[in-house]
Amino acid sequence: MALSVAKEKDTQTVLIDYDVYVMKPIEKILYTLFAAVILLVIGFIFYQNVILSLLLTPFALFYPRFKKKELIKKRRNHLNLQFKDMLYALSSSLTAGKSPESAFSDVLKDLKVLYPTSDVYIIKEVEYIVRKLNMNETVESALDDLAKRSKIEDIKNFTEVFKTCKRTGGNLVSVIRNSSDVINEKIEIKEDINTTIASKKFEHKILSFVPIIMIVLLTVTTEGYMDPLFNSILGRLVMTVSIIIMAVGYFVSRKIIDIKV
Repeated sequence: MALSVAKEKDTQTVLIDYDVYVMKPIEKILYTLFAAVILLVIGFIFYQNVILSLLLTPFALFYPRFKKKELIKKRRNHLNLQFKDMLYALSSSLTAGKSPESAFSDVLKDLKVLYPTSDVYIIKEVEYIVRKLNMNETVESALDDLAKRSKIEDIKNFTEVFKTCKRTGGNLVSVIRNSSDVINEKIEIKEDINTTIASKKFEHKILSFVPIIMIVLLTVTTEGYMDPLFNSILGRLVMTVSIIIMAVGYFVSRKIIDIKV
């Protein structure tokens, strides 16, 4: 009994909260340095002054936080795709006459065949579910724990429907098939949207660099033409406002093309 409790505690320590991403110190340093170099280059293009360019580099400290949100979103998308595969495997096991409790052992075997490496989110989650079931905990509690940690709408909805079916004696096979079909449709819609706006995303990236390229070209090809902007207080103020407008435009346009389904 004590051994089982110890195993359960060890399992809990490695569980992932999908709403939180803890960066390693080396990751923070590398992301910060990357952002600092980019800001330094942009600052020098706009100011032609190393000291003023260095004043922009402290903003690089905010980049790891921004990158963290991207990594969390990417991790959730991976889990959502993998959860769909888990539902297909679960549906097959239940159709073969297995109970939900015993079906998850077969699901784990199927997922290990589907994914060549065990370092996959859904495999770790199903392993945890199987451990909880072996300790006489319910499927509902295990799925509910996954739903709370994942913060993914599809997993939350499936868990609620699954719990309702278990209480009322509903057709679990039909529910799981419908859930997997709905998730698959949402994923296909997302892919269609991404394909449709792919050109817009490319245009967004190009337009973000156009002002920088124009300043470089004007500076290199027209000697002295840009000097009033680089050597006067008013010119540097104009350049500062330009950088702010570029940054606001970049983030606003990212929000616009980030379509959620």
